[in-house]
Amino acid sequence: MRAVHHLDLWVSDAATAEGEWGWLLGELGWEADSTTTSWLHADGTYLFMERSADLVDEPHDRLRPGVNHVALTCEDRALLDRMRAESSSHGWHELFADRYPHAGGDAHTALFLESSEGFEVEVVVSSD
Repeated sequence: MRAVHHLDLWVSDAATAEGEWGWLLGELGWEADSTTTSWLHADGTYLFMERSADLVDEPHDRLRPGVNHVALTCEDRALLDRMRAESSSHGWHELFADRYPHAGGDAHTALFLESSEGFEVEVVVSSD
């Protein structure tokens, strides 16, 4: 049984978000669904993205009430380093760069990224 069934993200700019998240999730082994804007992980968890008609056009602020960030795993440090090197060319901004790869503590190896819309993702080496 998986711990998380799915994540549903509402985004302001679907095309930009699809490019950013598509790259990130693809690097982590998630498969894109060609019929929807969603990605599926091997464990069955999926992430769905849309621009809802009900969306209020205000900038996303992860520091307001709601979800602060999503933490995803990667298989090893080499992949984490490569993602760090390539992230900015895919629309992501690195957070806590001066403390990479241990911004979460000495025993925690992770990369913290922020999308152009302000969504934060922590990519954690799975052995942590």
